[in-house]
Amino acid sequence: MKIQKASEDYLESMLMMKEQHGYIRSVDVADHLGVTKPSVTYATKRLRENGYIEMDRDGLITLTDRGMAIAAKMLDRHHTLTKFFIALGVDEKTAEEDACKIEHDISQQTYDAICEHARLHL
Repeated sequence: MKIQKASEDYLESMLMMKEQHGYIRSVDVADHLGVTKPSVTYATKRLRENGYIEMDRDGLITLTDRGMAIAAKMLDRHHTLTKFFIALGVDEKTAEEDACKIEHDISQQTYDAICEHARLHL
């Protein structure tokens, strides 16, 4: 099953919240992504139905193994691409924004080539 880019963004954001705070709350995800709480409610419902997250009675979110795999992949791509763009001379803010835009669309082959090029030449 192909996951939507928006879902990847939500999962990545959730992993970032877990790493920052030790827990994941919908309100923090909404703030991080700049979306409304109802948008997060809708997204978490879909992510839960598809087996990517679980929520407890207090509303705390936990990534399932499936959700964690996607979140970790997106976060790794984001960090790697950001570092690569900065190494090319792109300012940090632009590098972050551009990495976020392409981390979902770039093929695994191209991503691997960028990683290999960076390893050999940077």
